[in-house]
Amino acid sequence: MNDSSRIPEGASTAVLLVNTGTPEAPTTAAVRRFLRRFLSDPRVIELPRALWLPLLYAVVLPLRSPRSAHKYQQIWQDEGSPLLVYSGKLREALSREVHSLRGYLLVQQAFLYSPPFIEPTINRLRDAGVRRLLVLPLFPQSSGSTTGAVYDQVAQALRGWRALPQLRYIANYHAEPDYIRALATSLKDYRRLHGNGGHLVMSFHGIPLSYVNGGDRYAEECRQTASLLAAAMELEERDWSLTFQSRFGANRWLTPATDRTLAELPRRGVRAVRVVCPGFAADCLETLEEIALTGRDIFMQAGGERFEYVPALNARSDHAAMLAQMIARSISDWPASSGLPSSAP
Repeated sequence: MNDSSRIPEGASTAVLLVNTGTPEAPTTAAVRRFLRRFLSDPRVIELPRALWLPLLYAVVLPLRSPRSAHKYQQIWQDEGSPLLVYSGKLREALSREVHSLRGYLLVQQAFLYSPPFIEPTINRLRDAGVRRLLVLPLFPQSSGSTTGAVYDQVAQALRGWRALPQLRYIANYHAEPDYIRALATSLKDYRRLHGNGGHLVMSFHGIPLSYVNGGDRYAEECRQTASLLAAAMELEERDWSLTFQSRFGANRWLTPATDRTLAELPRRGVRAVRVVCPGFAADCLETLEEIALTGRDIFMQAGGERFEYVPALNARSDHAAMLAQMIARSISDWPASSGLPSSAP
C-alpha cells in the first residue's frame, strides 16, 4: 500500500504525488480533525481569519463533523478510506510504469490535510539523499485552492532544507491527450459492460465564483477537459452536460450545480444518466457518496429511471501509464537511475 515511512536511502530523484487527504477513521472526532485542517487553510476559505476561524470552530465543525462522519461510514472500505486505498494502489502502479521508462525512480504519496503529510514526507526524502524532486498534484485541473495549497506546503517544507533540491511541478494536465484518452477509454469500457447509459453528466468539484473572478483558471480548464472528452466520445451537444458539485457556504459558486441538474433532467425527458467525475484522480467521498449515492437518490426521486456512476481512473493501467509518460517528459533532462538503491524494498 502506501508506506511513506519507509523510504530507501540512495534514491537521488523522487516524485511526490499529492492529493487532498481523508479522515483517518469514519468517526466524528477524526472527521473533525481533518475538516479543521482542511477548512483552516486560507487557500481553501479565502475569508479574513478573524472572521472565519470563530465561525469554523463555533458553528461549522460542530455541525458538519457528525454529518460528514455519517457519509464516510457509508463508503468506508475494509482497507480504510477509499481515497487512501486507491491512492496507494495508484502509487504502486505508477512506480512500476515509471520504472519501465526511467529505471528506478522513487514515487511517494502525501496528502495536504491528513497523514502522510507533505512536510514529514519531504523531510524523509531529504534524509534519504534525494536531490531532485518532481511534485505532481493529482488535480488534473489546477486551482489556487488545490495546486496552490500544494505549492504553499512544499515551499514551507523546503524551508528546513540547507541544500535545496532541484524542484519541478506539474501544474495541471487537464488537456493532456493521454489523460483525455484514458477518460474516454474508461467510459467506453463501462459502456461495453453495461450498455448505453443515456445522458452523460461530467461533474467537477466547484469553487466560489470569487476565486474565478480573481483569476483562477480552474473553470476554464474544466470546460476544456469536458469539451475534449465529449469530442473523444463523439457526443453531440445535447448528449452531455458539464456541472459543478460540492458547494459549501453562502458564496456564489460555479454553475450549473450537479445536484440541481440531476433533479432537473427528468423534467426535460431524460430518464437515464451516466455520471463521470473527470476532476478526481481517485474515488473519494465526493464521488462515492455525493454522486454515486446522493446523486442517484436525487435523480431517481425526480423521476429518473436509470442512474450510473463511472468510477474514477484510480489505478487503471492507462491512468498509471499516462502519468508515467508525463513524469518522464518532465524530467527527461535529469539523469536516469541504472538500478535500485541498495536499501530499496
